[in-house]
Amino acid sequence: MCIVFFCRMKRGRLTVTIDSQVVQMQQRTKKQKMDKPSSVMGQFQMQYGMLDWGNLPHHVVLHIFQYLPLVDRARASSVCRRWNEVFHIPELWRKFEFELNQPATSYLKSTHPDLIQQIIKKHANHLQYVSFKVDSCTESAEAACDILSQLVNCSIKTLGLISTAKPSFMNVSKSHFVSALTVVFINSKSLSSIKIDDTPVDDPSLKVLVANNSDTLKLLKMSSCPHVSPAGILCVADQCHGLRELALNYHLLSDELLLALSTEKHVRLEHLRIDVVSENPGQTQFHTIKKQSWDALIKHSPKVNIVMYFFLYEEEFDAFFREETPVTHLYFGRAVSKAMLGRIGMNCPRLVELVVCANGLQPLDDELIRIADRCKNLTAIGLGECEVTCSAFVEFVKMCGRRLTQLSIMEEVLIPDNKYNLEQIHYEVSKHLGRVWFPDMMPTW
Repeated sequence: MCIVFFCRMKRGRLTVTIDSQVVQMQQRTKKQKMDKPSSVMGQFQMQYGMLDWGNLPHHVVLHIFQYLPLVDRARASSVCRRWNEVFHIPELWRKFEFELNQPATSYLKSTHPDLIQQIIKKHANHLQYVSFKVDSCTESAEAACDILSQLVNCSIKTLGLISTAKPSFMNVSKSHFVSALTVVFINSKSLSSIKIDDTPVDDPSLKVLVANNSDTLKLLKMSSCPHVSPAGILCVADQCHGLRELALNYHLLSDELLLALSTEKHVRLEHLRIDVVSENPGQTQFHTIKKQSWDALIKHSPKVNIVMYFFLYEEEFDAFFREETPVTHLYFGRAVSKAMLGRIGMNCPRLVELVVCANGLQPLDDELIRIADRCKNLTAIGLGECEVTCSAFVEFVKMCGRRLTQLSIMEEVLIPDNKYNLEQIHYEVSKHLGRVWFPDMMPTW
């Protein structure tokens, strides 16, 4: 169907003339619609006329409410009776994040105190997935502890304490924090996931956790908790037979812990994350984990992912990777030496992912070739402030082939040589990867 419009300007005005055939056709169409109200278009119009926001099904409104911040959710509940009914459905209150901050210094949108009290009063027994996000102010962390202390009627499954900036929880009185956390550990008999990084949690509180939730705990993430000892984490490993994921600082890792995680009474661990952080730069002495302990863990849990995050200075790496280590994911947040990367190529046969933020000005040609040759499971690599010749990089990609699913290399890393320049390298690398690839560009702003 063709509709023709004739337009002309007359004394500064726009006049539109529509072809008379078009008008006649529209009139016929209108008459057909009136004669056949049961047509598809007629049904749609009738249904659309009957629908309004107040008549949406409960499950649709519930789904919408779950995406709303608490303040907006409360406002929406006053739109109509139907929406207010949804506002009080228990399922809506199973998952909640409390945001606590000092408005003058934080970008967080704080949860209003009155609404917090309303939640505790009316919905505490519905809460199952709870997180507290606080800024760096001690007052915010103390407020979070006060709320924790009131959750006596809860059966929480997931608990997360998140600090957007340090020190936050670490500045709270240890007794205040532990007392509040213990309330949750005692009253929640089905905790499965706990993330309490950078907190003053201690060994006695972990014993309370184990005593009440040993059958349900699957994930425990507690890096940078200085009041927890190896004995405390060993208690968790001994008693929580369903533990699947564990994240902790390296100083809590021990041969005894790995052997405990390798005993037959435990269900196999799937993820072990270890943060290796220098507390006293240049003065920290790191212990060495025996190869036999690593071997026992892998024998018991052959598919476990062992993730290590390093934030050390070059002189502090001496204790690591001198023997075969079954690490699968390695992230170096500071400069790491050529010698260290050479050890990785020799002693990390299970390596899947490697990220090096910085190395210096010594080309890593031999180290990358060795990693490609020895680490047959490598699928992802990222290089930041390093240097690699274009020829060596192409050879590395050629050896790894199409199993390299992630390849993030800054353009500044690649050093042109007599075989390849920067214009040629993307073609060669793309050819071996089987997909189009370009080096990452340093953003300019």
